[in-house]
Amino acid sequence: MRDPYEVLGVPRGASAAAIKSAYRKLAKKHHPDSNKNDPKAAARFAEINTANEILGDEEKRKQFDRGEIDAEGKPRFTGFPGGGGAGGRSGPGGFESYTFRSDGGAGGFEDILNSMFANAGRGRAGGAGRASSFEFDTGGVGLDLDVTVSMSVSLEEAVKGGEKRVRLPNGKEVNIKIPAGVSEGQQIRLRGQGETAPGHPPGDLLITVQIAPHPFFKVDGSDLRVDLPITLYEAVLGGKVRVPTLGGAVELSIPRNTSSGRIFRLKGKGLPRPTGTPGDLFVTTRIMLPDGNDAELEMLMQKWRDGHPYNPRNDLT
Repeated sequence: MRDPYEVLGVPRGASAAAIKSAYRKLAKKHHPDSNKNDPKAAARFAEINTANEILGDEEKRKQFDRGEIDAEGKPRFTGFPGGGGAGGRSGPGGFESYTFRSDGGAGGFEDILNSMFANAGRGRAGGAGRASSFEFDTGGVGLDLDVTVSMSVSLEEAVKGGEKRVRLPNGKEVNIKIPAGVSEGQQIRLRGQGETAPGHPPGDLLITVQIAPHPFFKVDGSDLRVDLPITLYEAVLGGKVRVPTLGGAVELSIPRNTSSGRIFRLKGKGLPRPTGTPGDLFVTTRIMLPDGNDAELEMLMQKWRDGHPYNPRNDLT
């Protein structure tokens, strides 16, 4: 995974607004629905979403800048300084655990511990002048060998299902099958894919699903919401406009004199429900004026204003 600043093409000191704007442009450009003949579009789109999850979240962005999480939002595991050497073995989470023993005569760290704790710990009887042993060991009952990681999926992947490769904290990569209809916060358990330790059954891999923000749709339970830009003349005269849905664009009839903020409901165009009946898609109109100054439009509005004055804010005063 590349640096999220590099993925979105913004400098490290970029404002939240600049990051949001860069994400929207890239998400729109690389969306799989707009690049159906490009097999790499889905991977680029997922990378853009992952970068936005980090930089678009103020706390996660600070954690990344401090080096506490990596480019995928995973905690960085650095282990203990000075690790390595004889007697070490891999423990849960990628850390090294060690057993310190003293057989007498050598002196060193074990002797200091034995002199402090006397016969505490698991000691062994020794001969005259021979110090008893003090032992550290991570063995025994109660080891938590489960590994919990998060996995970000696009809204389309959550609905249709698919397969995704996930990197674990220990560096291992596994392919995860995403069930169709998976929801935010749902956990996928892979038994026996967690950490291992001698004398213990392997732990499980618990994957928590996170649905990445979509460039158009907002999730509201099982429903979806989308803002639909319309022109001034479409609002006044009415007409048919294309509306994006998860299953492809559909035509929506806009009645005459439609105000900005009017909501239309498209039944069954939302997310799948456990009951089998999908949610709905709520479309909110947003009247957009053309970019730049338009002298002809201004003259028309001035003439219309003088002949047809009205105040839509009467109820607010």
